[in-house]
Amino acid sequence: MDTKTEFEELIRRTRSGNKHAYGELYENTVNDVYQTVHFLLDDKSDVDDVVQEIYVEVLRNLHRFNKDKPFRPWLKGIAIKQISAYRRKRWISFRNYQKMYQQPSEVEDDFSPQVVDGLFNKQLVQLVEQLPYKLRQVIILRYLNEHSQEEVASILKIPVGTVKSRVHTALKKLRKQEELGNIFLRKVENV
Repeated sequence: MDTKTEFEELIRRTRSGNKHAYGELYENTVNDVYQTVHFLLDDKSDVDDVVQEIYVEVLRNLHRFNKDKPFRPWLKGIAIKQISAYRRKRWISFRNYQKMYQQPSEVEDDFSPQVVDGLFNKQLVQLVEQLPYKLRQVIILRYLNEHSQEEVASILKIPVGTVKSRVHTALKKLRKQEELGNIFLRKVENV
């Protein structure tokens, strides 16, 4: 489901209190949101919780959605805000934990095949995950979620030029990784 009118109808019905319509809206968007959250969170065990918080925020703020604009970028904007809030909360917890002189436990990545299929291979996913968060954001939104540069700018609330610069910087950093080579990046650049 990608047509604007189908989303508009589900949103209209959800706003009027139809729980089934909200369920359909959720079902039609959750995979895309889940992938985004999965790739932008370091602690994979919290992905489900963050996705749930995103949909709680969607329900709370659906009355603010401007039906003249596309729904998916609006939804991704909420997702990015929730991910940032989660990361901020995690960072504060981590700092408090460090202050108590305890070592943080290591996090093990959980790559489900469904999520990994969104990119070209596990090796590329690992390299993308090594990018700084701001660069990883634009790469995930631009190439995994296939948003235009203008949509990425709208989602992140940054200028299009900044998106272009971050994409360029991220691809440049990925090119420097010897084990990846330019073969995969040519595929990414052509997406």
